[in-house]
Amino acid sequence: MRYRTLGNTGLTVSEIGFGTIPILSGNVPVLPDYCSPALPEAVDILMHAYRLGCNFYDTAIPEEYGDAEYKLGVFAEKVGREHIIISDKARFMDGNDMFREVQRSAENLGTAPDIYFVHQVDEKNQDETFSRYGALDALCDLKKAGIIRYTGIATHYYSVAERAAADSRVDVIQTSGNIMERGIMDRIAENDLFRGKGLILNKVYAAGCLIGAFQPSELIGGVLHWPFSCALIGIGTMEQADAALKSDYAPQHFSFSDVTERLAESFAPIACTRCQRCTCPQGYEVHILLRQYNYYHLGKSYWAMKKLRMNIAEVYESCRRCTDRRCMKTCPQKLRIPELIELIYNMTR
Repeated sequence: MRYRTLGNTGLTVSEIGFGTIPILSGNVPVLPDYCSPALPEAVDILMHAYRLGCNFYDTAIPEEYGDAEYKLGVFAEKVGREHIIISDKARFMDGNDMFREVQRSAENLGTAPDIYFVHQVDEKNQDETFSRYGALDALCDLKKAGIIRYTGIATHYYSVAERAAADSRVDVIQTSGNIMERGIMDRIAENDLFRGKGLILNKVYAAGCLIGAFQPSELIGGVLHWPFSCALIGIGTMEQADAALKSDYAPQHFSFSDVTERLAESFAPIACTRCQRCTCPQGYEVHILLRQYNYYHLGKSYWAMKKLRMNIAEVYESCRRCTDRRCMKTCPQKLRIPELIELIYNMTR
């Protein structure tokens, strides 16, 4: 295992971190895969990862991660709290709510987390998050009080990550990316604003979609040349821990064409990097629809189709009437987006 410094925090983290979604037990309908091990087995899996060199463990409040917080707390006491770094998060944007949830997390863990993130900050709720008396302010107060050590923003949106990078209150940014969905990672790498911030990457396996077309060692090694300190991998079994932590995950470079050509052996992928530059005048998130198309063909058919059917008819009608075509003008991949939206619409009928 190799280790990197996490921005200006002074923390040294393992290049591979343990994402605790797969060890949860609970009813989390938005998550398609988790292993639900009993407490003793979950602690054994967490300990196995620690013995393989992992020292960074990421979790979230019960509504997001079932009982993963509690299981991680039992492990932390067993392994020795001083030997690991814990990051936690809650999806509350109001400062009072966030203050309450951090206290609840500390109770569930039986210890204070090192880093606490405002979870799933997006373009609609960011103003409340960053506002005076918002969730970020609450984290700063908790940091001053010594309840947490560092503040964080977790987001799937580049615009939010950039806003966090410009905010001196934010110590660590967690965002998503992989060798296929590399658009946010590319933009972060090109922007000096992110220097000095701790950077954590999740969705390295694309919610498991890329396993099969690529080996875990390729997916992990393939993201290590981007300027992130830790790649979070969801681990729910001993075998998954071995695949992520035991194999040779030396840094390697996959061009985007390398990735799409490999995927083209199974289906015709949409060559979208999810850079999020495809601005829609009506506010529709085109990149999410293109991602779900790829996920559908990568084995997440039920999950992806369910998400697509939520608004694809509405998007299709809007796109069909649109004469602006701004999404095409701003797409670096030169994708013919209206035709792709029609393709996805017809697939869902």
